[in-house]
Formats: sequence, C-alpha cells, structure tokens
Amino acid sequence: MTIQDKALRKEWHPVLLSSALREDPVPVVILGEKVAVFRTSQGVHAFKDLCIHRGVPLSLGKVKEDELVCAYHGWSYNGCGACTRIPSLPADRAIPMRAKAIVYECVEAHGFIWVCLGVPLSPLPQVSSYIPAGFKEVLMGPYTLQAAGPRIIENFLDVSHLMFVHEGHLGDSAYAEINDYQVQEENGVLTSEEIIVYQPDSDGTGRGVHSRYVYEVFSPLCAAFTKREKDSDYLFRLFLMVLPVTEQESKAFMLKQRNYAYEEADEVFVRFQDMLIEQDRVMVENQKPELLPLDLQAELHLNTDRLSIAYRKRLRELGVTFGTA
Repeated sequence: MTIQDKALRKEWHPVLLSSALREDPVPVVILGEKVAVFRTSQGVHAFKDLCIHRGVPLSLGKVKEDELVCAYHGWSYNGCGACTRIPSLPADRAIPMRAKAIVYECVEAHGFIWVCLGVPLSPLPQVSSYIPAGFKEVLMGPYTLQAAGPRIIENFLDVSHLMFVHEGHLGDSAYAEINDYQVQEENGVLTSEEIIVYQPDSDGTGRGVHSRYVYEVFSPLCAAFTKREKDSDYLFRLFLMVLPVTEQESKAFMLKQRNYAYEEADEVFVRFQDMLIEQDRVMVENQKPELLPLDLQAELHLNTDRLSIAYRKRLRELGVTFGTA
C-alpha cells in the first residue's frame, strides 16, 4: 500500500547504486509504491511499475531502442511515459491517449539513482550541496533493515551508543561520558557542536584515536557526520541515506569520504561498515515502539540526546507521519 506522507513524497530517495542499473529495468519500492527504474541514452527514468494495459509490472520488460517495452504484449513507452507502439494495433489506428505510464522524477547523482514520487523541493537531492569534492570516496549498501527509516537515522545520530554497541571499535565503555554540546539549525539543516569520543579502532585500520564528531541532518532520511582526529589533518565524512520501503523495512545507502589511507582498498572500509551495520541491526530491529515517538514525553531523554531531540522536533515541524508515532 502506498504511504501518503506529504513531506517524504517531496524528497529525493536513493533507490539504487548507479552501478546496479544496467541494461534491464530494476524494480524498487518507495513508500510502498512499486517503481520501475531504467536507463536510456537520455539518462535514468522511473515509472510506476504497472503497464496500463493489463497490469503487468513494467520492470519485467526490456529496454529496446531507448524505450521500455512491456513483457506481456510488447507495448513500448518512451522516456516521457507516452506509449509509442502497440504491436496488436493496426498500423493505421491511433494509439489511445490514455496509453501512458505514470512517470516519477528521477536523477543520477553521487553514484546513486534517486527518485521523487511528488514534486521535488530541488532539482537535486538536498545533500548535493553538502557533499564536498576532492576526497577518496567509497559507496556502500544497500543494507536491508527491518526497521522504520527514522529509527535508523536516529541510531546513526546517537553518539552514546558507540561505546557499547560498537565497543572495541568506535568506543570504549570505560570512556562513555559525552561532553555537553548544542545543536543549531540553519536553512533547515541541523548541526551539532563537536563531540569528542575515544575510539580504539575508528575506521577498521586499527588506529586508536580521540575523534571529534560533528553531525548534520539534511532531510528526514538523510544525515552525515564529519570526524576529525585531535591535532590531526585526518578527516572523513560518512553520509547515510535511507530509502523508506515500508514502515517496517528500509534500505540504507552510505557514502564515505576520507583524506587519508589512499592506498587502502575500498573493501577494507566496506567490510568494517558491514560489521557495524550488523551490530546496529540488533538494536534497530528490536526497538519498541517500532515507530519513532515524536512526543518527547513518551521516552526519557538526557542532555546527551540533544541531537535526537532536535531531530524528532524537526520531523514534527515538517509533518512527517511515516515511521513516526
């Protein structure tokens, strides 16, 4: 069932790694809506995954001569969604005006395919303005999680879990105290002050460091943190973008940037993130309630939860109903 969340239908959602979209269309689900994503020489496209003729998924078809051809009766649709050919129709018969696919906005950026189900707030995902150039990049995901998108984002923003869920890597339970910090909002983006954390193995390369985190929330299901080492020029940024499949299922995509360890293979960082995701999975898939409470009286909060509190308030301001309670 399609989820009618007015706020999230205006957002760009990552649906695939660019590398995963080749010759054939690929089916994806966004907010419960089945969508067929495909590529032509003109770029990437997204249609409602349904042929208007007899209801067969368009993702079962093929891309031929820059058009999407339905597998059932061979109806062809151009990139604008108009049906251009019906093989069973006599050559002198006009194609019915209603023979059109439902088209969604689709763009390719930062190594991902993005789809918007409504009228997008901007030509590109909002995060595009905050992804700096000049860093070594590695793309990660998708990670399928049986959890609501807002729960996954809040877990990402929760620095005080690092010392327990990721102990020995991103934290040490003997050093669990979190310094006081504030959260600012500017142009709709939430930004934390620096939060200092001791980390025995902060990125999978075995180096123990005092890391300085700054978190940012760009949109309801897109966030990042920048991590610097104390008195060092080492820096990396990790972006998290969550595709809301349903309220019970999400797909997480990540973009990691770094200015060090250029000689290390991408697989080192991917394997490390794979491990962290599996540790987080145990938490986010078992949290109760499953939907993120926006009533701040529903759960107990501490000063260390300032970023989570600001995130929940922001969701409420935007009118996000998906994945929230």
